[in-house]
Amino acid sequence: MASAKYKKPPQPPPLFTHTPDSLLKDTVRIINQSKALQDRIVKDVSPEHAEFQSVLQPFAQDDDRMSLETHIIGFYQAVSTDAKLRDASTEAEKKMDDFGIEASMREDIFKLVDSVFKKQQDDQKLDPESRRLLEKDHKGYIRMGLGIPAGPKRDRFKEIKKRLSELSITFQKNLNEEQGGMWFAPRELEGVPSDVTGDLKKGDEGTEHAGQLWLTFKYPDLFPVQKYCKNAETRRKVLVANENKCNQNIALFKEALVLRDEAARLLGYPNHATFRIEDKMAKTPKTVDDFLGDLRERLAPGGLKEIEKLKELKKTETGDADKYFLWDHRFYDTLMLERDFQLDQQKIAEYFPLQTSIDGMLKIFEELFGLAFVKLEAEDRNKISETGKGDDMLWHPDVQVFSVWDDEGEGSGFVGYLYLDLHPRDGKYGHAANFNLQPGFITENGTRRYPATALVCNFSKPTPKKPSLLKHDEVVTLFHELGHGIHDLVSRTIYSRFHGTATVRDFVEAPSQMLENWCWTPSQIKALSQHWSHLSPEYSQAWRESAGPDEKQPEASMPDDLIQSIVKTQHVNDALFNLRQLHFGIFDMMVHEPSTHEAIEELDASVKFNQLRHEISKLDGPEAMGEGYAWGNGQATFGHLIGGYDAGYYGYLSSQVYSTDMFYSVFKKDPMNAKEGRRYRHTVLEKGGSQDEMETLKQFLGREPSTEAFYKELGISS
Repeated sequence: MASAKYKKPPQPPPLFTHTPDSLLKDTVRIINQSKALQDRIVKDVSPEHAEFQSVLQPFAQDDDRMSLETHIIGFYQAVSTDAKLRDASTEAEKKMDDFGIEASMREDIFKLVDSVFKKQQDDQKLDPESRRLLEKDHKGYIRMGLGIPAGPKRDRFKEIKKRLSELSITFQKNLNEEQGGMWFAPRELEGVPSDVTGDLKKGDEGTEHAGQLWLTFKYPDLFPVQKYCKNAETRRKVLVANENKCNQNIALFKEALVLRDEAARLLGYPNHATFRIEDKMAKTPKTVDDFLGDLRERLAPGGLKEIEKLKELKKTETGDADKYFLWDHRFYDTLMLERDFQLDQQKIAEYFPLQTSIDGMLKIFEELFGLAFVKLEAEDRNKISETGKGDDMLWHPDVQVFSVWDDEGEGSGFVGYLYLDLHPRDGKYGHAANFNLQPGFITENGTRRYPATALVCNFSKPTPKKPSLLKHDEVVTLFHELGHGIHDLVSRTIYSRFHGTATVRDFVEAPSQMLENWCWTPSQIKALSQHWSHLSPEYSQAWRESAGPDEKQPEASMPDDLIQSIVKTQHVNDALFNLRQLHFGIFDMMVHEPSTHEAIEELDASVKFNQLRHEISKLDGPEAMGEGYAWGNGQATFGHLIGGYDAGYYGYLSSQVYSTDMFYSVFKKDPMNAKEGRRYRHTVLEKGGSQDEMETLKQFLGREPSTEAFYKELGISS
């Protein structure tokens, strides 16, 4: 990859040496410093003399400084193996959120901001990003209740905001700490790959679970069972149990819905969705509802056709296809890909060892965006760590860290730090996500502060005889999250407030979704692939021991016929996949735009979640067996709707409109066009949220975005 000359970054990496005590002490110190600044500005600056430079700018610079510590303080709850440190992180985040709510509801500060806003509406001296900061901050105070007259209603609003913060933190903590699972006899897991069952915990001899295997609800266990287990009853049990794994979140979710609706009505909005969408690209719930409704209407016929084909396959297997169940879908979808499209997922995974896939992806980003990634080994880390101990830069021994640079064509400057935390462990965040650890911004003395960003995923661990191998959908997931990481790294904004992925929620997924297309491009699949038996002499020997005596060692790169089997399945059962996304999006909108407050108080969210899934996805759940709709509580496992995507999950689908438009218009003919890659980097990724996202899109596309490519890609264009 990059040469050694890139290896001395101008800025040391962050440290992960906190203890539970230090975490809380740091939190109190940060809060006290920020509060002192607020008090000082209120004391020293009158509304008559308030200017951007005396009010907004010092507050923004304080936010910049705080973010260098607060993001990491809150990050521990997602990744630390120390339960006490996770608890301290959770407590610290609650303290920071409470302080943030108090600060954003200070009337004395709002008077200063309001004065600056009124004075500088027509002031051309402010640069565009500072003007955007002023407008967003001014609106933010109003949205935090300062448009409500002081008194009981405003006090109630503050109380609601604090409780909502608490609910969100507790909900996600419950998901992170979830330790559930089920015991199964090996015969009940027939069809599940041996590299999965071989890693499962075994019941102790002499106990009731002797000879049984413990299956957790973590992705590396859950998905292979849903895809490969031949026993339908096992698949049913696992699906139902997984939907009930965090039932302590049911009440938290319902309380959040009721409080969000009450808060929106206190502000004068008819519902929470109207409040949330006002500042997004869609602007109104009607725009969102029309988009989702139109998409549902277009996709429904295709979904029914796909189910009929899958039912035929089920009938050939079982002789009975009266129903097509939720726990059938991943299994028969996988079987169809194998039988009708010769897609052998296990064989494909052999060509995607995790580490070489990462190296290949970083190489793509190097060529496309003019970057260079340098993996920092122990010796390198020792040299640049502020403590002289390289391990102080990591929160867990599994973590990899890279220094990231511009290549020579881009000026050879430092870009930031990229961390990869890729395997599951107890107490860790259970999905795949990108976390900003430290944002980039321009410091008070005009120098650049460089970002640090982390990918947190849950791919299977390597064993002594086999590396961690990725299914193709996991390759897509990794590339997607790396896309967020690159967005975070290459952003160039004045303020941390707008850095990287800090865009509106119905745009933030678009850059990463666009990059997923590289995972379906034959030349890039070939470039990413390397058969695991070619990684080392030890792995070569291990492969030889597991293969038949006459079996020839596979080619180093994935053969073309296997690549074609991937490419031609990109849109197989696509309608059903998108109907699943529509179920989430429509449920999200429905629970956030009730007709009355009483309607949301009376709502049974579990019944509504399952009923909508049945109606939209067309798949049968236990309700089709006479069990009613109260059999599971999927919303209680759905972190998105409590963690920032409330009245915003539609963004995954609307962002796809933008991402498909960008790819088709600019990259489809030549995905590795370095000139366009750099233009994309500078026009879209660098901007972060520092300007209106629609303006960013128009600048890149040279026109208004269009839905044409999106509908064409789905095969449902009118």
